[in-house]
Amino acid sequence: MSEIALKITNLTKTYPPDVQALKSVSLEVKRGEIFGLLGPNGAGKSTMINIVTTLTNRTQGQIEVMGKDFDASPSEAKTYLGVVPQEFNFNIFESVEDIVVQQAGFYGVPPKVAKERAEKYLKRLGLWEKRNAKAMQLSGGMKRRLMIVRALIHEPEILILDEPSAGVDVELRREMWEFVQEMHQAGKTIILTTHYLEEAESLCDRVGIIAQGELIEVGTVKDLLSELQKDTLIMDVVDGGLENLPERYRVTDQSTVETDLLKGEDLFTITEDLHSQGVKITGIRNKTNRLEEVFVNKVFNK
Repeated sequence: MSEIALKITNLTKTYPPDVQALKSVSLEVKRGEIFGLLGPNGAGKSTMINIVTTLTNRTQGQIEVMGKDFDASPSEAKTYLGVVPQEFNFNIFESVEDIVVQQAGFYGVPPKVAKERAEKYLKRLGLWEKRNAKAMQLSGGMKRRLMIVRALIHEPEILILDEPSAGVDVELRREMWEFVQEMHQAGKTIILTTHYLEEAESLCDRVGIIAQGELIEVGTVKDLLSELQKDTLIMDVVDGGLENLPERYRVTDQSTVETDLLKGEDLFTITEDLHSQGVKITGIRNKTNRLEEVFVNKVFNK
């Protein structure tokens, strides 16, 4: 089986009269990785996802899923994909279990197997107790979980999540990302679009940055972060000596000091320096999300 899960070549989408939503985008997503697609609203992220999942027709370009060309083998290619769109698109008058089992039927999964899988995934995502409830009775967070179960019921190789954290609370977001990591460890390829850049930094193997319909950067998170020339650190401190610190240290209050860690500089030199000044450090954190800094530089400071 192909080591490339998704291959997009010269993908273009033009809306009448002459609006280019995607401009000859080419991209390869490796099998078994978590790939994050980042970009501001209107950049083309959802358009790309909708084309890959056949919800939108492309103007030109080629798409291969697990080595299967979408034009030559569309039905087979689709079986490799599980999609969680931004909007809820199930029948709210049907029960939770029926929605999932019916979805399995569209992919030729036998009823007995479908019910077994439904139980497994509904239990994992905390929905088993609600299996007989109508979808309209679910909270927004539960509906989002139901979308994920439905996308997984035919056990696809690739799980596509389009803004999965939009509109959910912090607790559910954390639970969802734990589940995403489980799927990744089980060998699934995960493709996600997100505005939560701190999650992309912590979860993704690689990211692609898209702006105005163009893919302007693709790389590992580590490589992208290496482009930063400095990190601004916030240090929680106790004890005296703050009034006599060198200029590089900015005292924001009696318990907080900021400084810039330059590229290639060892954090140990800063901690030792402060220690020599009689300042005890109780905690260190980045002032801003580092991937967000890269993102802003790439998209808005071109």
